[in-house]
Amino acid sequence: MDFYDTFCKNKDIDFINLFGALSDRDVERAMTRENMGLMDFLTLLSPAAGKHLEPLAQKAHETTLRHFGKTIQLYTPLYVSDHCDNQCLYCSFNAKNPIARTKLTLKEVEREAAFIAATGLRHILLLTGESRKESPVAYLRDCVGILKRYFHSIAIEVYPLTEAEYESLVAQGVDGLTIYQETYDEKIYDRIHQSGPKKDFRFRLAAPERGAGCRMRQVTIGALLGLSDWRKEVFFAGLHAHYLQDRFPDVEIGVSVPRLRPHAGKFKPLSIVSDKDLVQIIIALRLFLPRLGISLSTRENSQLRDNLVPLGITRLSAGSSTGVGERIATGGQYDAFRQFEIADHRSIAEMIVSLRDKGYDPILSDWCPI
Repeated sequence: MDFYDTFCKNKDIDFINLFGALSDRDVERAMTRENMGLMDFLTLLSPAAGKHLEPLAQKAHETTLRHFGKTIQLYTPLYVSDHCDNQCLYCSFNAKNPIARTKLTLKEVEREAAFIAATGLRHILLLTGESRKESPVAYLRDCVGILKRYFHSIAIEVYPLTEAEYESLVAQGVDGLTIYQETYDEKIYDRIHQSGPKKDFRFRLAAPERGAGCRMRQVTIGALLGLSDWRKEVFFAGLHAHYLQDRFPDVEIGVSVPRLRPHAGKFKPLSIVSDKDLVQIIIALRLFLPRLGISLSTRENSQLRDNLVPLGITRLSAGSSTGVGERIATGGQYDAFRQFEIADHRSIAEMIVSLRDKGYDPILSDWCPI
């Protein structure tokens, strides 16, 4: 039994009629509860709750301070390969896109690691395109072997692995896993993942618990907002996180809330997620799951990220690059092809200053403020 069984018990919820029946009084009632259930979570995601964002935001802020204080963990992504076997309509790394693919040598991985570590940052997220041939587990282990000389925490965002493969990476030094389901709508999932191993919805869905079961310290999940109705997507992401928290109480479970960004290709969002919607999403997740880590990436612009932090954010990416070898590019050696365009271009140093100016402690290493 895995999360798919829980997913199937809830996937036929009549969201339209349920949301339509909720009133202001239902929102006010849910707001007073300390321990929220699924119905309360749905209420906070409803259109009715959109009229109560100010008091909900205040409660979310207080809840965040109670559980996390004024600390924000900073991390940065490190792309080592953009080779991919999948044809995902929303991604620049789509195997059909005619681009010159790049994979870092281990010497180049070390150069990027040294460059990042010089900023003081000690949390790294290792990313690849989803190609077992070009980025086999052995290559990932070799990269981790280099990165652990520079970083205290190494997370991976790669193709879904088996338990044995996760175990081998944990033994090498990996302590975190990030993997997005992209969309929890099985029909849309099948349509937008046109070919490749990523078409296996259920194998991907169970990856977070395979990783958590292999002693990952931290596991982050999420949906790519814009692929389906955001209320449904966030409900299932929250349900998934709740399931993982219950099953793996010793693992730090987190959710990321990425919105679609410009990329190579003509794919357009199937659902529009406004800034106000993103506010409601973060508030609902925080109040439903007070201990949940919530990550916000550089997909969002600097002003919006700064404004969203008090609502429940616990992790921010900084000094980001979504192209392979972009940080070490010199003399035209690389023409980095980005997975998507980022919106917040601030350096790690600038992020530290910004957070401190707002009274927050930026955490660069093992949750110890610098």
